[in-house]
Amino acid sequence: MNFNESKETVIGRLNSDEEHGLNEAQAADAQRKYGLNELAEGKKDSLIKKFFDQMKDPLILVLIAAALISIAVDPAEWVDSLIIGIVVIFNAVLGVFQENNAEKSLEALKKMSAPNAKVIRNGKKCVIPSREVTVGDLVLLEAGDFVPSDGRIIESFNLQIDESALTGESLPVTKSAALIEEEEVPLGDQKNMAFSSTVCTYGRGKMIVTSVGMENEVGKIAQMLMSSEKELTPLQNKLNQISKVIGAMCLGICGIVFVLEMISGLGILDAFKTSVALAVAAIPEGLATVVTIVLALGVSRMVKSNAIVRKLPAVETLGSASIVCSDKTGTLTQNKMTVVKSYTPSTGILDFDQNQPEAVRELMKLFTLCCDGEVAEEANEVKMIGDPTETALVYASYRLGDRKEALFKENRHLDEIAFDSDRKMMSVFYQTEKGILQVTKGAPDVILSRCVQSTNEAVKANEQMASEALRVLAVATRLWDTLPAMESELCETQMNFAGLAGMIDPPRLEVRDAIEQAKRGGIRTIMITGDHVVTATAIAKSLGILEDGQRAISGTELSQLSDEELLESIEQFSVYARVAPEHKVRIVQAWQKKGHIVAMTGDGVNDSPALKAADIGCAMGITGTDVAKNAADMVLTDDNFATIIRAVKEGRGIYSNIKKDVQFLLSSNIGEVLTIFLASLLSLFPSFDLGTPLLPIHLLWVNLITDSLPAFALGVEPVDEEIMNQKPRKKEESFFAHGLGIKIAWQGIMIGLLTLVSYVIGNRQSHEIGMTMAFMTLSLAQLFHAFNIKSEKSILHSHLLNNRYLWGAFGAGVLIQLVVMYTPGLHTIFKLESLSLSNSAIAAGLAFSVILIVEVVKAAERGLRR
Repeated sequence: MNFNESKETVIGRLNSDEEHGLNEAQAADAQRKYGLNELAEGKKDSLIKKFFDQMKDPLILVLIAAALISIAVDPAEWVDSLIIGIVVIFNAVLGVFQENNAEKSLEALKKMSAPNAKVIRNGKKCVIPSREVTVGDLVLLEAGDFVPSDGRIIESFNLQIDESALTGESLPVTKSAALIEEEEVPLGDQKNMAFSSTVCTYGRGKMIVTSVGMENEVGKIAQMLMSSEKELTPLQNKLNQISKVIGAMCLGICGIVFVLEMISGLGILDAFKTSVALAVAAIPEGLATVVTIVLALGVSRMVKSNAIVRKLPAVETLGSASIVCSDKTGTLTQNKMTVVKSYTPSTGILDFDQNQPEAVRELMKLFTLCCDGEVAEEANEVKMIGDPTETALVYASYRLGDRKEALFKENRHLDEIAFDSDRKMMSVFYQTEKGILQVTKGAPDVILSRCVQSTNEAVKANEQMASEALRVLAVATRLWDTLPAMESELCETQMNFAGLAGMIDPPRLEVRDAIEQAKRGGIRTIMITGDHVVTATAIAKSLGILEDGQRAISGTELSQLSDEELLESIEQFSVYARVAPEHKVRIVQAWQKKGHIVAMTGDGVNDSPALKAADIGCAMGITGTDVAKNAADMVLTDDNFATIIRAVKEGRGIYSNIKKDVQFLLSSNIGEVLTIFLASLLSLFPSFDLGTPLLPIHLLWVNLITDSLPAFALGVEPVDEEIMNQKPRKKEESFFAHGLGIKIAWQGIMIGLLTLVSYVIGNRQSHEIGMTMAFMTLSLAQLFHAFNIKSEKSILHSHLLNNRYLWGAFGAGVLIQLVVMYTPGLHTIFKLESLSLSNSAIAAGLAFSVILIVEVVKAAERGLRR
């Protein structure tokens, strides 16, 4: 631990020199020992491996086996095998395409590293590539520099470093070479350390490098990203379960049908063809493609709502989230320090707005005169330049109509005593009409102790503002006849207290409503931040995150809890302050162990391991680092917490639509399986020998064309407005919960029996007419059935016409079906016969009856519910 060792001890231990640094031989030895100052890369899969990984789905394996065996047994039946091959390759290519939007977290971390570093070697200042910086190097730091590696500060002249990307701390940290004696200190409080990939915002300093590459704090984050395996999303798990169940059922039923066909006297080749037909019927070939396209359409809709989804299944996952762990700075707040209260002896404490009394206006002028920060207007846009605290004070004066440049014209700057962390104040001197004006700004307790009259009211005002988690600064003045010597002991005493300003990084205006809406939807928001616990608690209470009976906890307290203790008490904590990256991962994983689906938002490097560990990571698009964006599943382009809640609604709607698709496709496939299975069963009795009602090519056509069009249309069904009043699904909830499995079963039986009836009627005339009628009934029944599944409500509900894509799919499906049945050449390939008007009417009438049957069942269910 370098922070609790003296700088002399660290320099000696690393065999360096405070003035001359390392020589070239020492630097070469250190590089051999510690390696280059760069991040390691994880192993990447080749395109070929990614392609074949897509073939691991049980359904795909069964399809491949069926295609290979079919063409091996009877090469003349190559059309079926070709269609199956095209389906398999299409799904695999689609999967590889999605996977190639791969995470580039480590590449982004590399980009963040400074390209060059200023070091002292052999007693000379030189500039070297940051990857060549090594342990023991003396690094010079100035405002604007990236810190190239982790190191112990050995000199600091008002050095301030912005560590928000690493620690979440919203304000730059003032660095010091002083020893820290505590054993356990969070990163954000290690004031004598500088960390790789942070940036110097003010002053200058010198540090000795204590670690490089993967041993840096940012390297530890990279290691966490490399070692953490991304779990499958709930939707992927459920679709995999469906695949395994269907695959097992498919093989079992195929075996049974093969035996039944053999017993009935069919030859091995014909029995096998029937079994292949059944395999094709049982497997919903289009399911993976339909789900992928439904998710992709959902993604395109979400882009319009300022949410870019990098991984398709993440859309659905967000819809099932029950916990949202959110970073504070820049996510829940505006990431812009703002003056919100003022105090002067004559006005007392006032909320700050544009209508302020003259005393407050004069107070803000004094603060502005004592600030290096600036506010500039560029192309009708106000830009802040400098330290966030100082720019907040200058902007407050700007809002009241006072420009800094105008104040400088009225008051000529003479000299100043710079801020330092020991005095905790700074002073500036101006030539004015009344004499030489000294303005001193700093910590309220220090300023008040140096004033002529330090009132109890001012002390109480400071305490009250501080209790509200405001960052409070005081300002005081003194008049001189002549310019005094620039010595603190002489000048910064006997001053006249002018007032106080209270600042905070304010919450985003829309966030409170979003959190309230999330609560109604059963979603709990947890704040995780690098800020101090007092600040975090105040913000959390104002947003409605921290409620009665809930607690805030610091990172140090969290470190003292075992995983078991954290798991036991996790429900109590709504705010985590002063946390490190590994703390965020622990919090996410604890909620996951409780059975919750966790969304994590963030924008900094420090958030990236938790973004990856969460079920869904949401990075901020404007303030977010590349590392955070590439570790996340979703990027919010407007950095708006409220966008997450809109995305939750969209995700819930997409999951609902996918359930409709699964219900539609599986009930249709059960109908196909039942048609062939019952025909095979009846073939055991010679008087009922029906033959095969449908060929593999018929089933492939229905599954890939007739089924797919309505499935795509159901996938874009508008989201039900009441969906956000429902509680999130439980992680372990079955995909077929709430009676979905029973619906799929009876609706599949309905379609199967209607198809078989149509076949039996036609089979009395000829086997070809029977097959053609069965083919027509099956296709049209599924097209009609899509309207049944559109809504739990009656088909005559007002929502019947709100999905033009479903009507388009129905029209296209009917047209394509007629083309296949009546186009010369095509119907020969499909082995169909032209139907008479009466046979066509019977087949179509049986198909339409699915609507009548389902309407009767829906009416009965409504009656039972009432």
